[in-house]
Amino acid sequence: MNRPAVLVTGGATRIGAAIVRRFAAAGWHVVIHYRSSAAAAEALGSTLPSAETLAFDLADDDAAVAAVTELAARLTNWRCLVNSASVFDYDGVTKLDPATNREAMQINALAPARLAQAFIAHTASIPDVRSVIHVTDMKIENTNPDFFSYTMSKHALAATIGMLAKGNAGSSVRVYGLAPGAVLASHDQREEETEISHRLNLLGRKTGADEIADAALFLSGGSLASGQSLFIDSGQHLLDQPRDVIWLAREQAEGTPA
Repeated sequence: MNRPAVLVTGGATRIGAAIVRRFAAAGWHVVIHYRSSAAAAEALGSTLPSAETLAFDLADDDAAVAAVTELAARLTNWRCLVNSASVFDYDGVTKLDPATNREAMQINALAPARLAQAFIAHTASIPDVRSVIHVTDMKIENTNPDFFSYTMSKHALAATIGMLAKGNAGSSVRVYGLAPGAVLASHDQREEETEISHRLNLLGRKTGADEIADAALFLSGGSLASGQSLFIDSGQHLLDQPRDVIWLAREQAEGTPA
């Protein structure tokens, strides 16, 4: 295959799907990972010039690593891994839920770290730049008490960026972070709440999923020094917000305390 290849975890829906479309438009062969969204993955892949789907469960990181190892043996020009899949379930700062925490740490931190290691190890024969892109969250800079375990897991994932970058210094590997802010509707948000929450940033504007996808494609080229992160959030990470924007927007929409 002459096309460079990219694997996007969680690539069937939401931001992952936007990233898949952007790489495909740039001429890449895209591997759309999914766990339970088979229909969405197949439908998306059918619209693209060069695509395939791949199913594995990040809850089983051994199986996920095996899938990546098999993919590397088959794709001789695999240049980019985008770890976009994550779980985003609520628990609070006063009492984390152990089950929620274990799942978040597994899906959002452990599995993508192991996938990155496997990708780097099994594509070593490719002479071109190879990029790992961890999709984190602007919450790694602008913390609040909500989504305690989710935020904890994204901080853990962010910590691996510098470690992987330094551990592969001098090679063709680049490791990056991509930190979105509020981009898509979350949980039980109503439309008017979503409109408010997506503008709670320094620029007062909505950040589009297409901007996240453009940033991912840019990072795949290896133009930045390894270990860096891009915040695509219209400046949200530079604020100090007391709660998640879901509740801040609801307070504005309903006139009730968050």
